[in-house]
Amino acid sequence: MDQLPRFTAAAVQASPVYLDAAATVDKAVSLIHEAAGHGAQLVVLPEVFVPGYPYWNWTMNPVQGSPWYERLYRSSIDVPGPQVDTLCAAARRAGVVLVIGVNERGAHSLGVLYNTLLIIGSDGELLGVHRKLVPTWAEKLTWTGGDGSSLRVHRTAIGPLGALACGENTNTLARFALLAQGELVHAASYIALPVGPEDYDMADAIALRTAAHSFEGKVFSVVACSTISPEIVDLIAGEDDQVRKQLGRKHSALSGIFGPDGRPVTEPLIDDEGIVYAEIDLGRCIQPKQMHDIVGHYNRFDVFHLQVDNRPRGPLSFTSAPTSTPHAPTAPREDQ
Repeated sequence: MDQLPRFTAAAVQASPVYLDAAATVDKAVSLIHEAAGHGAQLVVLPEVFVPGYPYWNWTMNPVQGSPWYERLYRSSIDVPGPQVDTLCAAARRAGVVLVIGVNERGAHSLGVLYNTLLIIGSDGELLGVHRKLVPTWAEKLTWTGGDGSSLRVHRTAIGPLGALACGENTNTLARFALLAQGELVHAASYIALPVGPEDYDMADAIALRTAAHSFEGKVFSVVACSTISPEIVDLIAGEDDQVRKQLGRKHSALSGIFGPDGRPVTEPLIDDEGIVYAEIDLGRCIQPKQMHDIVGHYNRFDVFHLQVDNRPRGPLSFTSAPTSTPHAPTAPREDQ
């Protein structure tokens, strides 16, 4: 405890190569090595970076968007799978802890997609697969919700790390579940969202949520958001000027690193592609806890109690192991 980790974190703000998993993974690998070249030991990339976010859910009706859903499904990845292997190898070669969002195909049902965060150790080991618990608003047209089994804090080379995707960072109980497991570094992955209500400012919303979690938990938060490339606008909007105007709305993405006082450690990046770097000293989490430790002395566990069901949830369970070939009923003999 005398030597708490000190390290450089990198929050990546970038666009995917839209609906192209292989090319987006290649871009991610390049960004990982770029960040490592600047001394980063933790690299966080955006929500569903591979191979992109289903913006058509917000600009089309469900019937119009259905072919796009199939296109996204066919472009998504399997976990485990070759793209995951590539990302693990990149983290190992770069010597970084990596958090990256992907569209994950469900193994049990053709057509199922999850909004998934991969947490990868600096040794290249896949430490965690967190599936977004509740898809937000129009996202319910695309993703199936995850379960509590992935609501975990991972012991990594840079300290105890937890991760949530986008709107999950407004879920007080999910955030508390991570803090209560000793989280000191929080990774929050987002997408640029210019397509909500006109008075909704995504950059401000990200900053507010990130500051709240950091201040409440006395932790560092690394937040990475995607951007919307001209390619994405051309594909989704086509000749529709109104949709083009929507997708071009400014102040829709923010990435940065926030300290345990709730303030940005360095100036956040808004809208443009780039990487934000900051030095993190986990020793800075100690003194603020003397004032408010919501998972310690500043709580009443005789009054409040959070129970988390962390059992993996599948579509069915068997009372005994299924046989490979069902037993056929025995036919009666002719002499009976």
